[in-house]
Amino acid sequence: MLLTMLAWTRYIVAYINKARRRSTVLLYGVWIMVTIGVICLILNRFYHFMFSYNEAYEYVGETGRNISFLLQIAFYTAISVYTLYVAYKSKGRQKIRYMAVAVTSIVLGVSLVFQILYAFLPSYAMGLMFGICLVHSFVLSGEKKQKEIHDHIAAAMAEDYEAIFYIEIESGEYLSFSKSQKYMTINVKAFGKDFYKEALESIDACVYSEDREYARGFYDKDIMLKSLGDKRSFSFKYRVMVGGEPRFFLFTVMRDRNGQYFIFYEKDIQDELNAEMVQKENQKKTVTFGQIAESLASYYDVIYYVDIESSSYIGYEANNIYGQLEIGNSGDDFFGDALANIPNIVHPQDMEAVSDFINKDNLISQMEIHKDYSIDYRIIVEGKPRFTRMIVKKPSDGTHFIIGVEDIDAEVQRERQQLRALKTEKELARRDELTGIKNKTAYKELEDSVQGNINNGLDYLNFALVVSDANNLKQINDTLGHAAGDEYIKSAARLLCDIFVHSPVFRVGGDEFVVFLRGNDFMSRNELMDKLRSQVLENKKKGSGVILASGMSEYDPKNDSLVSEIFDRADKEMYEDKQRLKSVN
Repeated sequence: MLLTMLAWTRYIVAYINKARRRSTVLLYGVWIMVTIGVICLILNRFYHFMFSYNEAYEYVGETGRNISFLLQIAFYTAISVYTLYVAYKSKGRQKIRYMAVAVTSIVLGVSLVFQILYAFLPSYAMGLMFGICLVHSFVLSGEKKQKEIHDHIAAAMAEDYEAIFYIEIESGEYLSFSKSQKYMTINVKAFGKDFYKEALESIDACVYSEDREYARGFYDKDIMLKSLGDKRSFSFKYRVMVGGEPRFFLFTVMRDRNGQYFIFYEKDIQDELNAEMVQKENQKKTVTFGQIAESLASYYDVIYYVDIESSSYIGYEANNIYGQLEIGNSGDDFFGDALANIPNIVHPQDMEAVSDFINKDNLISQMEIHKDYSIDYRIIVEGKPRFTRMIVKKPSDGTHFIIGVEDIDAEVQRERQQLRALKTEKELARRDELTGIKNKTAYKELEDSVQGNINNGLDYLNFALVVSDANNLKQINDTLGHAAGDEYIKSAARLLCDIFVHSPVFRVGGDEFVVFLRGNDFMSRNELMDKLRSQVLENKKKGSGVILASGMSEYDPKNDSLVSEIFDRADKEMYEDKQRLKSVN
């Protein structure tokens, strides 16, 4: 009877798989009772406190036997209450199956009582038979039907996937399902003990050589959990060797509802990618400049389609942003015509920057590393400056530039108005009162934000830090007064802002500044640093203007884990520059 109770309890715990603390208590309780029962039976040979035989060799129950029966009845009562509680909390077909388990527990307890009262009747055996029939009728048959439904669902899903894996997260044990005969040629196993290990071992044999290192980065339990995070699923793709041919596969990982299993889908997407490439090629063949101009006209006021090799161009003008000035719609030398028109159109302060930007060699160089390249500048319309943006893109054929000119004056004025409206206490707290640039508080917030991106693996955001220190500030304060020292600090801030136009500048100390290089400034960082140092050297030789010692350091995703490390490198280079400046006469 004790062994029956042990087996039944283990079945309940394994089947219900809920409330692990209660399940543990039940298992420990039944094991204690079985162990005590075995010990009592052994000791009964020497001291008859469980049962004995009289002179007529008749079985006689002793006090220990009755206590054992009472404990079993109490335990069956506890099991019955527990299973009824689980059934009450369940819904649908699961509720019916849990109720069948609960009723079986009650039947076993009641049949045990009858067995005690009527020792010569097979009450307990009848209860066991009834319980087995009940479990088979309501539980096993229900589970079988549900399994058939799940198999049908898996089979239907397998029509769209090469393979589906069902993986226990902690242990790595898995089952797989595949209907693809082509995919089975790479020896996918139906089940296994350690998905993570076996997947890594199969990479050399199954994955295209150039993608093996990339593929190895995914088959780890912790990496999968981190990649999922709070998302429903995540995907990655690489090439798998199928029949000696590399084919792109899309791999999707998601968790089951209970969070105990990974569901891992593998899908051959090579045909889809091929079809997409064909579609793109067809689109390239049918695209005309008229279609390009029509699609871009709502964003740009003027669009130029420039042949890179010959410099010939066609222009499409949607809105006349040049006032009365007439601009030709086509020509043989876009770059020559543009340079000729710059003095008549562009604000004097922006002419040099626009001329450098529109240089053909510059655009070719920038388009090799960027998808687009832009500059904001001012043009003169009816004697008044208007802000304009020029954006250069290179289409996939690689033989032309598409250059769009957009009037952004309203956008700039709106932004300026919004900035004025946003000068709240919070905004002012992030501005340096003397120079008007951002202060140490703003830099700390930026540093925390960038550090968060690094910690979360967003290492595709390229940036660099420039650390600068104004020389001779103490001497100026001591000899000319603090008002002159304040003007010196302002001049230092203006110089940095003029050089690094597209990057935020921070004053983080009395005479110390930090620039966060990004976007176009990051791409041109070396040229900008050379420009800054050249200006400083010129100021030193003339004996007027600000003297700034500066150092720059770039973010290296492979080696850098802290923003402070990048700052320290730039700071060290700044001190080296300071020493060099002292030696310059």
